[in-house]
Amino acid sequence: MLTPPHDLSEGTLASAVSAGWGVGVAAISYRPIGWGSHHWEVAGVSGDRWFLTVDELESKRASQDEPLDQTFARLLAALRAARDLRESGAAFVVAPVPGRDGEPLLRLGPRFGVALYPFVAGQSFEWGEFADAAHRRGVLDLVVALHTAPAAARRHAAAEDFAIAHRDELEATIRAAGHPGELMAELGPYARPAVRLLAENAGPLRRLLARYDELAGLSRPAAMVLTHGEIHPGNTMLTADGWVLVDWDTALVAPPERDLWSLDPGDGSVLRGYADATGVIASQALLELYRIRWDLADLAVGVSRFRGPHGVSPDDDKSWDDLRSLVERVAASGRQSHSR
Repeated sequence: MLTPPHDLSEGTLASAVSAGWGVGVAAISYRPIGWGSHHWEVAGVSGDRWFLTVDELESKRASQDEPLDQTFARLLAALRAARDLRESGAAFVVAPVPGRDGEPLLRLGPRFGVALYPFVAGQSFEWGEFADAAHRRGVLDLVVALHTAPAAARRHAAAEDFAIAHRDELEATIRAAGHPGELMAELGPYARPAVRLLAENAGPLRRLLARYDELAGLSRPAAMVLTHGEIHPGNTMLTADGWVLVDWDTALVAPPERDLWSLDPGDGSVLRGYADATGVIASQALLELYRIRWDLADLAVGVSRFRGPHGVSPDDDKSWDDLRSLVERVAASGRQSHSR
């Protein structure tokens, strides 16, 4: 995220780090990197360096009425899985540090989850396509190791249920198409434009949801493994010791295609490499399902943001630009498929 939560001070965070992990904080500074979570770099009084992540639980809800305790429990399960994986010997996992209570996630008030990580030095990458085959191959090796990890590494992880977070809000906004007044302008400047955007593209969006449901209904995974869930360059780093994976907040026991759809360049080379290493041949239907799921999840998160109070912050502006371009792309693709 580009800006920190307005109601969370650095002093409060420093106190939480001290109380939760016994780390004395000499300095703390916000890092506007990544998307979805907030990040700070922490300098300890002993000269150590840390990376602090804060999640706003409201934005992580599976549905509008999900209790925040349940949201926190789901996030905790994912980070426990990362911790278990690291302790099983997977050195490529950048896992959160256990707190004084032994848990990798601290609840800070009703709204926030806080995790502390060791500071990792290395080359970082941006979200987007993998730049070269060597990067893909390095990450494929990590995915194979992840999917073949010992059973103990998945003991805390939740299982895939094929639900799309915030889907209820996405569908409610599509239903409100033609009635933009149902979302009060007082919510913020993008509330009504978001409804109009979905109204103009309601047909392709409904067809995409229907296709996802069709694929989910037909899915018969050949295997369920521990997955990362967001395999893209931005969640990888190249360190002196090799490639590592960061951001484990979406870890789940799921079909392997959840990690493979975004890794294969489209020529099947990664899928063949995965089959050679594991003996598992990826399902084309599940690859399509997770490809669609990614777009629907981003759509739902963007719509959810503008169904609540918002302003004109850099995060709001970027979220609107992302939502508009995503809807237009998905709708254009959907219209082409529908016309054939």
